[in-house]
Amino acid sequence: MQKGNNSKLSEFVLLGLSSSWELQLFLFLIFFMVYLAIVLGNLLILVTVRADAHLLQSPMYYFLGHLSFIDLCLSCVTVPKMLADFLRQGKTISFSGCLAQIYFLHFLGASEMFLLTVMAYDRYVAICNPLHYLTIMNRQLCFQLVCACWCGGFIHSITQVILVIQLPFCGPNELDNFYCDVPQVIKLACMNTYVVEVLMISNSGLLSLICFLVLIISYAVILMTLKTRFRQGQIKALSTCASHLTVVSLIFVPCVFIYLRPFCSFSVDKVFSVFYTVITPMLNPLIYTLRNADMKTAMQKLRKKHVIFCYHMEA
Repeated sequence: MQKGNNSKLSEFVLLGLSSSWELQLFLFLIFFMVYLAIVLGNLLILVTVRADAHLLQSPMYYFLGHLSFIDLCLSCVTVPKMLADFLRQGKTISFSGCLAQIYFLHFLGASEMFLLTVMAYDRYVAICNPLHYLTIMNRQLCFQLVCACWCGGFIHSITQVILVIQLPFCGPNELDNFYCDVPQVIKLACMNTYVVEVLMISNSGLLSLICFLVLIISYAVILMTLKTRFRQGQIKALSTCASHLTVVSLIFVPCVFIYLRPFCSFSVDKVFSVFYTVITPMLNPLIYTLRNADMKTAMQKLRKKHVIFCYHMEA
């Protein structure tokens, strides 16, 4: 077993999703197609929002563009490494690479949680106070809210890295997952990790739970407000809220399950890990485009512009 300075391991061994070579090849094909869908889907939303002046001026789509950017970056933290590991028997990651994964995973993950909370506030203002919506959700406030999301994610991720980097690692170096994360890594430390795991719950578990509860309460208030609105407005608002609640459930339920449960691990943890690092970034573009008339209209305009541009290029 290799060791670096200060009794720290120089690398960790990732057990991955399977030890079967045939199954690994099959999983490589599946996740490669999923990764293509993530990249193409989120890039499509980013380009569509940037290309359409109406969408770009709307706070909702301004936030959606940032959400797609986060999902695109979040998938790049774990999926490329996972795909490469499917094609080789020895799955290792350096100690510094492990810390980098933890940092970017929590930086982007926490930023996304805060952004979803901001998007819930945006929908609350739009539905409960529609006459003053554009006045309240002005461009400056939207920019400040997005900056606050990124800053909150940075503070959260730095705290997670500090929890790990001070731990001594001198024993086993096998992580029962396909990427590095705090719950698995701290269990390998050569010390009593009770305090560290409590801090992890306070930093990650409670953060996920509090954001989730705030989101549920905000959408409950929105749904109660919709009872007094006219039917056409109800249908459009309900469709938007349903999309947001689907995304919220896909992200927060796995995170609460993983980070709010200390001192033990289950085999199903890998399934939840796949969900919020791979499946959710793929589903977000589908949820926000298939159920959204404005996005579909903007994509049709973008496609027509592309066809006209190609026609003039050929001419």
